[in-house]
Amino acid sequence: MSLDGHLVVRPAPFLNPTVTTPRIMLDVLIALVPSLAVAVRQFGLSALLVVAAATAGCIATEWTLAPGARGQSLRDLTALVTGVLLGLTLPPSFPLWMAALGGGVAIALGKLAWGGLGHNLFNPSLVGRAFLQAAFPIAITTWVAPGGPLALYRGNFALPLLAAPADALTAATPLGRMKFLGEGTPIEPLLLGDIGGSLGETSALAALVGLAWLLLRRACDWRIPAAIALSAGLFAEVAHRIAPGRHPGALFTLAAGGLLFGAVFMATDPVTSPLAPRGAWIFGVGTGVLVVLIRFWGGLPEGVMYAILLMNAATPLIDRALQPRAFGHGRPASGGGR
Repeated sequence: MSLDGHLVVRPAPFLNPTVTTPRIMLDVLIALVPSLAVAVRQFGLSALLVVAAATAGCIATEWTLAPGARGQSLRDLTALVTGVLLGLTLPPSFPLWMAALGGGVAIALGKLAWGGLGHNLFNPSLVGRAFLQAAFPIAITTWVAPGGPLALYRGNFALPLLAAPADALTAATPLGRMKFLGEGTPIEPLLLGDIGGSLGETSALAALVGLAWLLLRRACDWRIPAAIALSAGLFAEVAHRIAPGRHPGALFTLAAGGLLFGAVFMATDPVTSPLAPRGAWIFGVGTGVLVVLIRFWGGLPEGVMYAILLMNAATPLIDRALQPRAFGHGRPASGGGR
């Protein structure tokens, strides 16, 4: 390359990439709109408040603790996406101060403690939810019945370290009814969101619409959600055929709970999932199998969060095992020394 008569030597790459982190994060936010819209339709103003509180906690922590110029790291939109994702994994009546605290933990321990964007081992939003699950197990498993677009639950306004006021209408999730009562739920409410549960997990159809947008924009690896759905559905169907009275089939397993929401928006995080295509399949299959194992034979009705976090921990091992060899180099001889 010659500039002004001088030879200039530059390292690769020589092409300017068109895909940037802010663009991918913006696509994720757009893909989350259907899930958020269903949450607002079902749980009203409380849905907006919970998501806003979790997002505020993420942004405030990023603003305060991120290295470099104050507020500079907020431009990549990752803190905003983390907060929205975390908020959509919480119950509608979740206290707002707990949601904000979870957002702070998600950024501080799930992202900044590892060195910032691109270095974290675990999905930050799931780190925040795992903290809330451990710290406030009762609040995060208290479910309320859908109250419509204007619903506002008293539990949102609980004061820190004080008991939350009880809401009049409570409702078990479809997974809870299936696991502890043996009662199924028709597929249509699971698709449209006419059920209780966490804000983003009530409508399987909304998650699929978000997936379609991400695939259209090439903002996620299709192999991961495909592998999760295929492995979880097949495993669940086999268990259902063996013991139909104890375990639900493939359709219920895929549509109920946060399986599709987690497969689309959490498991596809490019930082915490494998790089190689074969690694994506291994990651997805492992996640799907773990979800069914936890749901069917574990003590909890849901297992998406733990399944993804466990496979996040396995991602470096998967990448290392599938790392391609340098051209012209074979495998090292076993059993020999220098």
